[in-house]
Amino acid sequence: MRITGLLKRRKQELPGVIGTARVGGPEPELLRRLRPGDVVVLDHVDLDGRTVDRIVAAGAAAVVNAAPSISGRFPVLGPERLLRAGVVLVDGTGPEVLCAVRDGARVRVHEGAVHEGERELARGTCQTADTVADQLVEARTGMVAQLEAFSADVVEFLRQERALFLEGVGLPELDLDLHGAHVLVVAANGDAEGHLRSLRGYLCEHRPRLVGVEGGADLLARCGYQPDLIVGDPSTVSQETLRCGAVVVVPAHHDGYAPALDRLHDLGVEASSVASEANPEDLALLLVDHQGAAVVATVGFGGSLEEFLDRGRTESRPSMVVTRLKLGAKYVDARTVAAVHRRGVPTWALVVLLGVAVVVLLAALVLSGAAGVYLAELGAVGGEVLSWLGAVVA
Repeated sequence: MRITGLLKRRKQELPGVIGTARVGGPEPELLRRLRPGDVVVLDHVDLDGRTVDRIVAAGAAAVVNAAPSISGRFPVLGPERLLRAGVVLVDGTGPEVLCAVRDGARVRVHEGAVHEGERELARGTCQTADTVADQLVEARTGMVAQLEAFSADVVEFLRQERALFLEGVGLPELDLDLHGAHVLVVAANGDAEGHLRSLRGYLCEHRPRLVGVEGGADLLARCGYQPDLIVGDPSTVSQETLRCGAVVVVPAHHDGYAPALDRLHDLGVEASSVASEANPEDLALLLVDHQGAAVVATVGFGGSLEEFLDRGRTESRPSMVVTRLKLGAKYVDARTVAAVHRRGVPTWALVVLLGVAVVVLLAALVLSGAAGVYLAELGAVGGEVLSWLGAVVA
């Protein structure tokens, strides 16, 4: 018994992060399987901020990346966000780590190495804030080449999606009247919850129609709001939110097949589909624009050049630019709305102010000794009014 206890203590005292390994496979499925304390093992070149947001939200303790998290082509936001959240990042272990680490195994990550028990399974580079900062400085030199390549991507994207994006062909007519309305579109990226809280005054005053993009629908529900429209893969949205009565639209393949519709039918939820390769955020913007929205504010979309380049899916960048050009002046980021919005004086404040004025007036009358005169006058006027009312009734 004593020897066993000693061995257990020695095992617990081993340095590093210990957790259950979640290995590879399709990335959306891998991210859905994450639980607090897990060690994520994936193969993701240029780890983008949106993927990292989901890893951090799941409570993962470490990320082991077979590929370089910063390839140098352009600056990405993921590694920096990961380290800021206190998640260990081991980089560039090579693809063999996906076979060497068993899914569900208890592993330990320490100083760039992955161990199972006493055996080392893989080794890479343990990233720190300093190493990531140095790589991002070098990566910024690659932005020019990326932007040059992007222009060709836009031309190809418009060739394939011209009818949908420019003419609205293929967009469903929704049972949702947005003509002339303010619309708030929410995606669960970055500090979306904080930005949503900063819009309380805007939400109370303008009562915008609410659109949740995938996890953004659950974010709205958590903050006490019910979405009017849900767009995206329903597997990323809770069943309770899907059944809240919102209109649901899911993406489909170019042949019109939408696998997500089967799950929604099982839940008893009616839905429409859109055949496009665009990301769900841009589809949501297209839908509300097509329905006649006057102002479209967004939460969790991002707008800086680095956020644009950080998009995890290359094909989403052309749709992002084309969509925002199509919406034009009606498109505005929530951070701008929060900065310029000034809430009107609330009713309760006016009532309090009026009450204070009455109290001050009465106090002034009492102190001046003229209160009796005014009360007598009010009594006389009141008597005349009562006499007049009596004559009218008679």
